[in-house]
Amino acid sequence: MTAADTSVSPDARRVWRAARAPVVIVLAVLLTGVVLVLARGGGDAALDPRSYGPGGTRALTRLLAEQGVRVEPVYSSADADPAGATVLVARPGLVEPDTLAALARRSAHLVLVAPDEAALEAVADAVTTAGDGQLGTEARPPDCALPAATGAGVAELGGTAYRGPVTCYGGGLARAGDVTVLAGGHPLTNGALAEEGNAALAMRLLGAHERLVWYLPSAGDPGLRDGDRSLYALLPRGWVFGAVQAGIAVALLALWRARRLGRVVTEPLPVVVRAAETVEGRARLYRRAAAADHAAQALREASLRRLRPLAGLGRDAAPETVVAAVAARTGRAPAEVGAVLYGPAWPGGPPPLTDDSQLVRLADALDALERESEVRQ
Repeated sequence: MTAADTSVSPDARRVWRAARAPVVIVLAVLLTGVVLVLARGGGDAALDPRSYGPGGTRALTRLLAEQGVRVEPVYSSADADPAGATVLVARPGLVEPDTLAALARRSAHLVLVAPDEAALEAVADAVTTAGDGQLGTEARPPDCALPAATGAGVAELGGTAYRGPVTCYGGGLARAGDVTVLAGGHPLTNGALAEEGNAALAMRLLGAHERLVWYLPSAGDPGLRDGDRSLYALLPRGWVFGAVQAGIAVALLALWRARRLGRVVTEPLPVVVRAAETVEGRARLYRRAAAADHAAQALREASLRRLRPLAGLGRDAAPETVVAAVAARTGRAPAEVGAVLYGPAWPGGPPPLTDDSQLVRLADALDALERESEVRQ
């Protein structure tokens, strides 16, 4: 392998110099994200028992574990063992109603967080949404006789309002048999657990049995509804905003890298070359090479290019046709015109030129033909 085979072309070097800054920035952002995720022990997925973020529920699962409750996080319905346990479904709107019904039949207590109508019909048809009512997240008294609620007292709930055989917190909690419906997961999260009676309510609802199956649907879960099996449907809303921000950042980076660095600057040439310099230089080359006949041929071709249009002829016109047309316009004999325009190539034409004086006379003769043709136009 030669050195040329292993060398980097100038184009590749320029591409690398232009791209290395964005590449380094992207790698730095990715590395920072990985480090932060590892340092935090997980992301901020909503109601994820592994998450230490404000929307996660790691703190609640630790409290339950300290009270002797075995918390079993599962991310697929196939891994859930609800027998005799409390089962919390964090996102029931993504789960098939039949799967929810099976969990309700086998579990001792089923807790649903913000279920939709299909989920309610499958496991608690006595609970309904309260029209289009939405509850703002704020502290409310229980206003019901449910022991878990009365023992917790004031708690912060918000989300979709529900109505059922037992309704607490103004619709923030509803109970029908062994199924409890929460308007939202706010009182369970790390960020809100210490507020009001949120921790007490969460502990009483989820810590009544020795086992708590915390079911958070994820991609690939066979229990998902057909329309919600995509990864996008399972992403928290924060990921959407993050993707939009990343797209805007990439667009701004592209605009920054593609911007012009200023107005176009013309660089003055170090030498001003006259237009006739090329002609004079070519003539000197002909003279140095003693190529008088070659120069004569160049003069004849230039005259022919100018005479053909005057005679109404095309570039491919035969020499006889050109000579006849020019002779008719100038009144000269065709033999004379042919000798001037075609030289030795014309029958009976002059021999090749050998010196500058003959070249000057030819130039004068060609110039005279052109003037006479223009006069008779």
